[in-house]
Amino acid sequence: MTRLTTDPSEAALLDTVAISEIGRQMLALSDDGYNVLVGSTPKAMLTFPDYHAHPDILNRGMNSTAAGRYQIIYPTWKGLFPVLHFVAFTPENQDRAAIQLLKDCGSLERLHKGDVEGAITMAAPIWASLPGAGYNQHENTMIDLLNAYAVARAKYTQGSVA
Repeated sequence: MTRLTTDPSEAALLDTVAISEIGRQMLALSDDGYNVLVGSTPKAMLTFPDYHAHPDILNRGMNSTAAGRYQIIYPTWKGLFPVLHFVAFTPENQDRAAIQLLKDCGSLERLHKGDVEGAITMAAPIWASLPGAGYNQHENTMIDLLNAYAVARAKYTQGSVA
């Protein structure tokens, strides 16, 4: 569950990205994904111990420094410093970073117009697991993500976060 936004649509989209990037099982096995490193699997979790800064750990096999609930790579995180003015890689700051990335690509604008599929499509260049991303990695299907969004949206709308 996202820790920052109170907007049900935005919170549901953040959950959808996390489900797409990390998967439900690893979200459940970790600190809701906030401490997960790229390359993790449910049977071989790779995590980092604290949130003082982006871990910037290169997974050589994947050539990636992706970390956290939204699998943000270090160069992207570093590029957000001038905009968001934070260093700590806390769950709340990870949420802030993901929201900023969604704003920057036009995804939130689409979301607020009620176009969830368009919002996911707009975010695909940022997250490799989204349909149409084109990073030669596993991409989830749009129908699976729309279903994940609907479940998350209902959870936030009803006020139930369990």
